Amino acid sequence: MPEIIKTTEIAKKYVMGSEIIHALNSVSITINKGEYVAFMGPSGSGKSTLMNIIGCLDTPSSGRYVLNNNDVSDLTENELAEIRNKEIGFVFQTFNLLPRASSLENVALPLVYAGFSKNEREEKAYEVLERVGLGDRAYHKPNELSGGQRQRVAIARALVNDPSIILADEPTGNLDSKTSYSIMDLFEKLHEEGNTIVMVTHEDDISKLAHRIVRLRDGFIETDLENKDIIKSQLI
Repeated sequence: MPEIIKTTEIAKKYVMGSEIIHALNSVSITINKGEYVAFMGPSGSGKSTLMNIIGCLDTPSSGRYVLNNNDVSDLTENELAEIRNKEIGFVFQTFNLLPRASSLENVALPLVYAGFSKNEREEKAYEVLERVGLGDRAYHKPNELSGGQRQRVAIARALVNDPSIILADEPTGNLDSKTSYSIMDLFEKLHEEGNTIVMVTHEDDISKLAHRIVRLRDGFIETDLENKDIIKSQLI
């Protein structure tokens, strides 16, 4: 499979007054097209910083990041925004839906920036809502939906531009366990359809549903294992 994400010795530091915080230290990671990867680690481990860099929401202080054959390490804010809209579908813990817009309008939003006509936007958005099992909720607003349905709308919005990767940041963090598993079933289905998924989670049972787990600690990669290798090591 071709590489879709490749970081080479990326580091990220923040200056807080007289103190320098090293959020990431020389992180090199490769993710191939079609992989399903979970980033794990305690608070302050660097997993969210790594997710932000991979999602082109931030740039590394040093090192290189190549996304789908584009070196995005030194791009301007506007260039990063363009890459984000074209290459990346985001799913957040808090859903980030527009409260006064319908499901269809929320899902169609990325297509506005991509220059699609109103008819094209609505057609494409409806197709994706059908894919996530919410075709019958196209004209409902977020306050008329359950938490699980809102997250499905957010996932549909992430898919609507046919992105290279789906980035999910604690996608089940605001959901009860039954709803969490139905959302994870949907991610598994999306992965089987060929989508590349990168997820940040602190929940062990959720991370085990990914096929590869990268654990971070103190800004370094501690382990990077296929799920079957983790299960094997627990049995020994």
